[in-house]
Parts: sequence; C-alpha cells; structure tokens
Amino acid sequence: MASEDLLSGISNVSDETEFYTPMPPGYRRGQTKYVVVFGTVMSGLGKGIFASSLAKVLQDRGLSVAPIKLEGYLNRDSGTLNPYRHGEVFVLDDGMETDMDLGTYERMLNQDLTHLNFATSGQIFARVLEKERRGQYLGRDVQMIPHVTGEVKLRLRELALASGADVVFVEIGGTVGDVENAYYIEAVRELAFEEGESSCCFVALTYIVEPHALGEQKSKPAQLNMQRLMAGGIQPHIIACRATNPVSRKVREKLAMYSNVPLERVFSMHDLESVYLIPEALRGAGIDTMVLDYLQLGSKADPEAQERARTAWMDYTKHFRSAGVPINIGVTGKYTSLRDSYASIIQALEHAGTHLGAKVRIEWIDSTDLTEAEVPERLRHIHGVIVPGGFGVRGVEGKIACVKVVRETGIPYLGLCYGFQIAVIEYARNVLGLEGASTTEVDHDTPYPVIDILPEQKKIEGLGGNMRLGGQDVAVLPGSMLARLYNGAERIRLRFRHRYEVDPAYIERLEAAGLVFSGRAVKHPIMQVLELPTETHPFFMGTQAHAELTSRPLRPDPMFVGFVRAAMMRSGAPDPFVDKPAAEPEPGHLVR
Repeated sequence: MASEDLLSGISNVSDETEFYTPMPPGYRRGQTKYVVVFGTVMSGLGKGIFASSLAKVLQDRGLSVAPIKLEGYLNRDSGTLNPYRHGEVFVLDDGMETDMDLGTYERMLNQDLTHLNFATSGQIFARVLEKERRGQYLGRDVQMIPHVTGEVKLRLRELALASGADVVFVEIGGTVGDVENAYYIEAVRELAFEEGESSCCFVALTYIVEPHALGEQKSKPAQLNMQRLMAGGIQPHIIACRATNPVSRKVREKLAMYSNVPLERVFSMHDLESVYLIPEALRGAGIDTMVLDYLQLGSKADPEAQERARTAWMDYTKHFRSAGVPINIGVTGKYTSLRDSYASIIQALEHAGTHLGAKVRIEWIDSTDLTEAEVPERLRHIHGVIVPGGFGVRGVEGKIACVKVVRETGIPYLGLCYGFQIAVIEYARNVLGLEGASTTEVDHDTPYPVIDILPEQKKIEGLGGNMRLGGQDVAVLPGSMLARLYNGAERIRLRFRHRYEVDPAYIERLEAAGLVFSGRAVKHPIMQVLELPTETHPFFMGTQAHAELTSRPLRPDPMFVGFVRAAMMRSGAPDPFVDKPAAEPEPGHLVR
C-alpha cells in the first residue's frame, strides 16, 4: 500500500486493510519533527526536566517547540491524585489539572500550555470508546493496535497542527516495561515509521547505579532496560545517563556497545545544583546539535537568537549561584515530608530570591500537631511564612495559630489558596471576635461560616460542587499593595484551584475591621486577594489563586517578589528595591 493511502485517514478502516491512521484535517506528514523521551530502570529520574531542558536549547536556537506528557494512569487528569502519590497538581490556564512536569515545561519554556499538552490513558481510552459508540470504526472490533495506538498518534498530530511547532517533545511517563505504557511505545514506533526518515529522534533516559558498598558505577540495569526498549522496536539515538556523580567513560562505552548508540551520543546527566543549569550542560555536550542534525533542522537554527537567549539565561544562573542575603522562609503545611508536593512554591521562591539577590532557605513546618504555644519558638528564626494550598481538616488549627502569630508580630506572610482562607478565618476569630469561625469544609456546624461554597457562585458559574479551575481575570483595587506589585495594573490574570469562597455576608465586617480585599473577580462578588495596610503590617497578603504556578525564572511572580523583599528587610538587609526596581510583569500576568 502506498504511503499516501496509509495516511489517508480513518476512511481506510475496512475489511480490505489493517491500516488505521487518523489524521487531523490539514496535517501534512513530515511537516513536524518529534523528539520522544523514554525512562528506563526506575521512575523519578527527571524525564520532564531533561525533556524541557532539551526543548529549551532548541527553542533558544530559534525553533518553535511544543511539549506533551503521556501518562499511563487511567485518571482523566491529575486532579484526584494524592500529592504523596504523584507530587503537586499543576493547573494550566485553561483549567486542565496535570502533573508537576507540566510546570517544569512552562517555567523552562516560558509558555502557557493547554489541555493539548497533556494526555492520560483515561483520556485516550475515553475517546476510543466514544468513537466506537458513534460507529466510527465501521463495525470493526476495536483493539489496542491499531485503534488505541492510532488515537495516541492523533493526539500528537493535533498538538503539532495546533501549535505549529517545528518540534514536538513527547515525554512518556513511567518506565519502559510498565504494562500501562506499552501501547504508547508502540504508538511512537508507528509514528516514526509513518512520518518518514529523520522525523523522530528517540532519547532514552536511564539510571546508573552506584552501590555504596561497591564504590563504583554499575551499568547492568541500564543495559538490560535498554535491550527491553529495543525489543519494543525503539532504537534510541541518544542516551542520557542519570547519576549522582559524572558517569565514567567505561560505563558509557558499555551502554554504547549494548545499545548500538555511538559513544558521543551517550552522555552523563549527573546531579547539578539547579535544574536551570541543565540546558547549558546539554549545550556543552553538543546534544542540541546532535538532535538538529538527526532531524535535519540545522537550517532553521538562528545563531543570533541563541546568543541572546543564552546570555539572558546565563545571567539568571550566575545570580542564582552567587552569594546572596540568607533568609529563612517557613512553609507551613501537611505534606512537608514530600517536597514535590510544593514544587512550584520552591521554584517561585528561587525565582524571586535570584531576582532580588537573596538565598532562600526553606524550613518545613508540619502543621498537623502544631499548637499555638509552640508557634513563637518555631518561628523564632523565620523571616517570612507561607501557608500553601491544601484540602481537608488535618493541620488546619496549626495553620491558624501560625497566621495569628505572624499577623501580630509583623512577620511577612503569603497565603496561597487555603492560606488565603486560613487568614480570613484567623482574622474573623481574633480581630472580629467571632469565636468558632471556620470554613464549612472543616466544620459544617460552625456558627460563623466565613468560608463557604456560595449558592450564587454555583448558579452563576455552573460549577456545582466542582472546583473553580484555571486562569481568571482579577480586578485590582487602585492604590493597594497588590496594585503596586503589578505596576498599577487594573486587572491581572491568576490561576485558581478551589471550591470555597469568602461568604459575602462577612465581607463588610472584615473590611471595617481593617482587612483589605484588593483583588476581586471581575463579574462576581468573589474575593480573590486580601492584604493588610502597610501601616499596620510590613507584608501580609493572601490570594485564592496559586500565584506560584505562573512564576518563571526570568519573570518572577510579583507577589513572591514582594514577599521575599519583605523577608529580606526583616532579616536586617537593606531594601533591594532601592537599587533594583521591581520586575515588570509580562502580558502573561497582565490583562491589558
């Protein structure tokens, strides 16, 4: 069968042919190149970090890129996953709840991604079953091959068409050998066959073990997993070796021999001080040039664009690595034993600290059993406190006690989502004197439900009991601290993931007692940002949004910048704004 017949689309499904290759209208074979990243040996190697770093160095060279994460689990999205299972839930501007790798892509590439950049087995299977019910398979028995693999290829091509990218980066979650990922591997094998020669570059990320008792690196697990990948029809073109220490030439030679990959394409991706140093490490190893050569994209590279982008990025990493003002930031939550639960907060603090010349040291404060009597001592050396997002009852009273102390003692405070609600509850209890004030999420029988699911919100937004998700425009109170942080903007755009709001019945009383709601929903009576006047507190701000989700290395989030600045001044350092103006938010933050 001719290749044009093979790729003509779903109409080919019949008794006369086994080919099934659905194509989005307007897509042309070979117009987009693909880089596919696999993981071997074990999960958690940093496939997303590697893939986003490689995408960035190609982006720096003037190419347009678009990432997609393929997850094997059957969930429709990551929204119901416990942070202990999969790290933080990262919310995209269009409301799609994804895993934390999408945050890595957004930060590294400075892009706002969409639902097209994330797919799960649940999504893929749902689409297949919907088509089966509509009779789109023309009576054929629906199978993993070619129908499910065909749907995967369709998703990749839809992204390619919608983004217009020169290169689509495909990250396959989990590891080679996982049952749930086998059809993804088969799908990209078929994709490479259908798209033609030099269309797909396969990169295998592997792990080099270094048992402490032996004192040397061992490559056997990597060799065996590489053979397993090849048995699935994938011949890797590049191998990235994850390890604690630089991988020896001897180990790389063994991997090259057993995988048919030239030695110069087997390189060490050992631990570095920051993920933001990896792009330069890839450039130093020549990986970007290897990929461009294989995909025959060298003519599209722009040396001048690369130099500009590289200079800006190197300036950031230089400041990150330089000595700065040490400040201690306490993060008060209930998932403190797993740092991935707060990955975006950690990154946002690093962005703001680097911008201002601060070395942020995070102290994790578990609020589960924290009592009011213990809080002052626990915060004795803390220069700023963050209460992050969360759900449920556990740890709430510890967070409230913590907020009371920081409000009364002038410690800079930033509340994110649940931290905004906690600040309202604490203020209602200890300033308004509403004993027992709470959120109906925690106490259905509270006498003062200052935080509740609003019936009018359900009616207006049609959300029922579901969460308010994704980007929303926020009206900014003129003259407020929020307005100053965003350079006088009248509207800003923030990302949300919550169900509960400030009950309008208490807004006037809270404002009369001194609490300022400086950010509100544009069309509805929904409070989005609160603050205390700087005359009464150096920095006390809370937002229903997850401000950490939109922070980028070269564009730190303004709220985090203001918070870190206040923490620096509490530590005794001079005001960094005296010599360095605040970063101007880009259009991604502002709504003009």
